Amino acid sequence: MTFRLGAPDNRKLTTNNQIPTMKLSLPESDKAALLDELGTANIQFQKTYPGDRPDRQPVHTVYGGANLFKADTCVKIGDIALQNLLTYAPNFVELARVLQFKNHEHLPHLEADIAALTAKLDAMSPEDRKQEPAWLAYSVYNKIVAKLKCEAVEDFRIDFEDGFGNRPDAEEDETAVRAAQEVVKGMTQGTLSPFIGIRIKPFTEDLKARGVRTLDIFLTTLLAETGGKLPANFVVMLPKVTIPEQMTTLVRLFELLEQANGLAPGTLKMETMVEATQIIMDEEGRNPLMRIIRASEGRCIAAHFGTYDYTASCGITAKYQTMGHPVNDFAHHMTKVALGSTGIWLSDGATNVMPIGPHRGDNLTFAQLRENRESVHNAWRQAYDHTTHSLINGFYQGWDLNPAQLPMRYAATYNFFLSSYDDAVFRLKTFVERAAISTLTGDIFDDAATGQGLLNFFLKALNCGAISEEEILATGLTLEEVQTRSFFRILEGRRAKA
Repeated sequence: MTFRLGAPDNRKLTTNNQIPTMKLSLPESDKAALLDELGTANIQFQKTYPGDRPDRQPVHTVYGGANLFKADTCVKIGDIALQNLLTYAPNFVELARVLQFKNHEHLPHLEADIAALTAKLDAMSPEDRKQEPAWLAYSVYNKIVAKLKCEAVEDFRIDFEDGFGNRPDAEEDETAVRAAQEVVKGMTQGTLSPFIGIRIKPFTEDLKARGVRTLDIFLTTLLAETGGKLPANFVVMLPKVTIPEQMTTLVRLFELLEQANGLAPGTLKMETMVEATQIIMDEEGRNPLMRIIRASEGRCIAAHFGTYDYTASCGITAKYQTMGHPVNDFAHHMTKVALGSTGIWLSDGATNVMPIGPHRGDNLTFAQLRENRESVHNAWRQAYDHTTHSLINGFYQGWDLNPAQLPMRYAATYNFFLSSYDDAVFRLKTFVERAAISTLTGDIFDDAATGQGLLNFFLKALNCGAISEEEILATGLTLEEVQTRSFFRILEGRRAKA
């Protein structure tokens, strides 16, 4: 044993590997009572902040006027989106150059060379392909094409608000009936998006009665024709929410609709919108978002950001109401701070520049075709940058308003996940190994929420088609563990085996 000069050692030395006698001052009954009291508070906190939901979250919501919705709308959107991509980026090299993917400067220019490189990459195994500089651009492009062919639209909102406008009551009544009937057709034909819902008019004093009537007509018609069955992942969006009472009113209406139509209590779900300064900060200088979510009594599953209404509420003129305006980042961060770890999905807004060329027709001149291409590519870059910015800031969902925007939604999303894949694999693998050590040594491993956050990266990438289940195996998880979608359950399973 080493001693420092001038520093007396008052410790009692033990021999024969004896453990020194430990003395405690805290009375056991008092300590137990205090820890029980703390446990109650900890459990309440965990209920309020359970962490991110592991359920599938769509990467976007496509909005379309209710008057235009048909049973096959999502199928047609996919066809238009794919045609837009193939017209203005007929190969992966073209897309890589427009969006400046990693290693785009090393890609060939001549069509023959591009064709040869494509054939080479096609013939390679996935692992060998990753060693090629063109891997990322090639993979992103082909995943976009595959996605647009099989599931172009992940979430669709039949819009009775801004996308429909204020029309005579008789017209909106008729549209609500027809839209419900088209949803029924889509359910039968299997042509609906995996997530779907309606956006009604806000519960402002002027529009509340109209919003309620449309909701009633749509749901009553739909449920009558389906025998009380809703589409999968159906949700009602309430826009321009500013006070908790608007959410509470929708909850009470849901209860009445469920009772009248034989639905189980709690079946109907809602979303809110963040599109006014008052929902970011109230008259007392507080962020009211948590109170608004609580007013939904567990029925609110998401909060969507309304870019253009929010910038307008900040006094920003129309010319500068863009996704990139700094006031939006402030609102985004305030929203994330208020609702972080609550399990509420967050969605960013929409890019308002459509990637559509100014010239139409079959007999366009070379100059007109070039103008179309430049216009589309410029709009692509804006949409790609906006979506990438949202992803970097933790918003994994956003709005799309036009079929031609979908290729860039997936380009940004796939590039984001694929370019971060290796780092994410290392982090989750390290974390899983740490969890395994804690399990085997019997330590209390209380970082399941952190593990869930790391796992969610792969679940989000898997859900949107960026990676396959097999690619998650590099993290040290099994397919069975991944399919639980819960790091806590993975941890429980490993503890049980240990």
